[in-house]
Amino acid sequence: MLYYLFEFLEKEYQLPGASLFQFMTFRAAMAILFSLLIATAYGKRIILFLQKQQIGESIRDLGLEGQKQKTGTPTMGGLIIIMSTLIPVLLFAKLDNIYILLLIVTTLWMGFIGFADDYIKVFKKDKQGLKGRFKVLGQVVLGLGVGATLYFHPEVTMKEENSSVITQQFEVRDVEGSEIKSTSTTVPFFKNNELDYSDFIAWAGEGAKDYAWMVFIPIVILIVTAVSNGANLTDGIDGLAAGTSAIIVFTLGIFAWVSGNIIFSDYLDIMFIPNSGELVVFITAFVGALVGFLWYNAFPAQVFMGDTGSLTIGGIIAVIAIIVRKELLIPLLCGIFFAESLSVMIQVSYFKYTRKKFGEGRRVFLMSPIHHHYQVKGYHESKIVTRFWIIGILLAILTIVTLKIR
Repeated sequence: MLYYLFEFLEKEYQLPGASLFQFMTFRAAMAILFSLLIATAYGKRIILFLQKQQIGESIRDLGLEGQKQKTGTPTMGGLIIIMSTLIPVLLFAKLDNIYILLLIVTTLWMGFIGFADDYIKVFKKDKQGLKGRFKVLGQVVLGLGVGATLYFHPEVTMKEENSSVITQQFEVRDVEGSEIKSTSTTVPFFKNNELDYSDFIAWAGEGAKDYAWMVFIPIVILIVTAVSNGANLTDGIDGLAAGTSAIIVFTLGIFAWVSGNIIFSDYLDIMFIPNSGELVVFITAFVGALVGFLWYNAFPAQVFMGDTGSLTIGGIIAVIAIIVRKELLIPLLCGIFFAESLSVMIQVSYFKYTRKKFGEGRRVFLMSPIHHHYQVKGYHESKIVTRFWIIGILLAILTIVTLKIR
């Protein structure tokens, strides 16, 4: 909103300093500052409100040290993240940008699903929360909406044959290429690193590529569901999900910045996605909200994000990765989420297999998700979280390196 206000003030009244709001970097800096301030200043008030309403987490007894002390800690802290993200975005982002609108809808939609799950757990005293099929249905609906928008909306385009020059007046001008609709994505570590989803149905004959949405939309649904659930499983000990997510989102911010800048995208030989640079404003607000939330969520946690936060975080990360066409990097960049999900799948599958074959279920891990495995082994949760953050940073660096290593 402030973008449009200061744009008007500059045009009509030549207000000194109003032109600053035309610069995405300035608005991104303001967004992260505001989100940090909102999260830290108002986070405590939200926590006190949740305590007053007796919205406390009922911790399932897993026999872990220090677990009983966490019972009664306020949950639904994801509201802090959502509020601290959306307010700066509404203030500083261009609200007519299709990518910003998609992320606002994603935040509200996944926040609603997570809130419903936490509400059932807390107020209905049902530890299972929202039925799994309804969670998945919500994720599928979001994936369907995001996929359809990215495929059919006329403003979602790519630049064909990136090329630009800088004039003597330091203006960036395109010298060739046109904006096109595309279902291409980036394949890491390969020189000719673009994969077009429409190629999967090219065998059907001439005109088959017009139905590429039949491949693209299901892939989007799968990614949104997988990443959202991965973030949900990672939220198990103090500061793990928030800190890991902040690292992931910051990395995606770098990709959004270079993908939305015709000079850097041309230099790095990556897709130039017009208007995607505006994502940086949303991403910086989101990073600030996550870091601000960590102020209260670091060990010992004063508040838990609950599914209100974890499902929202996963959904946002998935949608940003798809928008900047880096979804194939998710297993690497979101390696912590991937490992957490994989540990649960291995544990459950092996348990069912051995119970059927030997009459008793056996386990690969002492407990899953994998962060609980290390807790059972005697590691303090602060050490687990710190080491997972370090691994997350290493994975982020490797992901960034894929821009040049092919």
